[in-house]
Amino acid sequence: MSEHTSSKPSCCGAGRNQIETGFVKVGKLERKSGALDITARTSKDNMIYLPGGSFLMGTDDGEGFPADGEGPIRTVEISSFYIDPCAVTNAEFHTFVEATGYVTEAEKFGWSFVFHLFVSPETAAKVKIKVQHTPWWLVVEGSDWRHPEGPDSSIEERLNHPVIHVSWNDATAYCRWAGKRLPTEAEWEYAARGGLEQKRYPWGDELKPGGVHRCNIWQGKFPDKNNQSDGFAGTAPVNSFEPNGYGLYNVSGNVWEWCADWFSPTYHLNSSKVNPLGPSSGDNRVLRGGSYLCHKSYCNRYRVAARSKNTPDSSTGNIGFRCVK
Repeated sequence: MSEHTSSKPSCCGAGRNQIETGFVKVGKLERKSGALDITARTSKDNMIYLPGGSFLMGTDDGEGFPADGEGPIRTVEISSFYIDPCAVTNAEFHTFVEATGYVTEAEKFGWSFVFHLFVSPETAAKVKIKVQHTPWWLVVEGSDWRHPEGPDSSIEERLNHPVIHVSWNDATAYCRWAGKRLPTEAEWEYAARGGLEQKRYPWGDELKPGGVHRCNIWQGKFPDKNNQSDGFAGTAPVNSFEPNGYGLYNVSGNVWEWCADWFSPTYHLNSSKVNPLGPSSGDNRVLRGGSYLCHKSYCNRYRVAARSKNTPDSSTGNIGFRCVK
């Protein structure tokens, strides 16, 4: 079976269910308590208005993963909505936390998943658990949105980078406070395509048109050598690279983005083609867009039609979100 017809998991993903079901080296970690006090606010400032319409969703591209439910191509109709041009930043999430006292799930659990090349030698020496089938993911105690690589790291120089180590539940809490919501998967793809029809990437079919990098993904030999020819090893500022035709930044690469839908590889085969909302229940929520860890040799899910998933309470160093209204 070829790489692109397999159900090969995303190199970019690690979930808390892997801890609970034993797909780790050793150990069990406890969840800490935390409080939530959310006061809603509303604003369309700086959001992009999309008038809605029909588009061709999904792909039958030979580089795709049919087992993920990327195809078949189908016509989907979307109503008008507003969308943020960028993923939510560390600075914006800090404002939310300061206003509400919100405690993220990574903080409650006391740990999150960190890519192995980013931890300091001191932090690495304390790591007891790593994911068995994707050992580049380390369970780092004290890693959270404020401390992306562990307790000896900070976001002080990354306030304009996307917030990471946020679960679907965390993202939804932020959206409620901001008077917004997460996009449906169909809305996300409609916006990410930027008005282009059935192109592989938000800017066209060529990954590096004219030899110019258009997104933050892995260059080199995954998972041990990244030559950073796009300028970044980890996250990039949210407005890096050229936006797509609708003005959205980094809808390929940088960080995976949570969507509202439960994940299913077959739901779309019989679902409504007008504002589809995804299944009514499930185990995992949809992730779209790929991340700085995506590489064609393994994952190749930075294509605009590619999909991934994770449990709603999971957080990693390469998952963020953007809001719609």
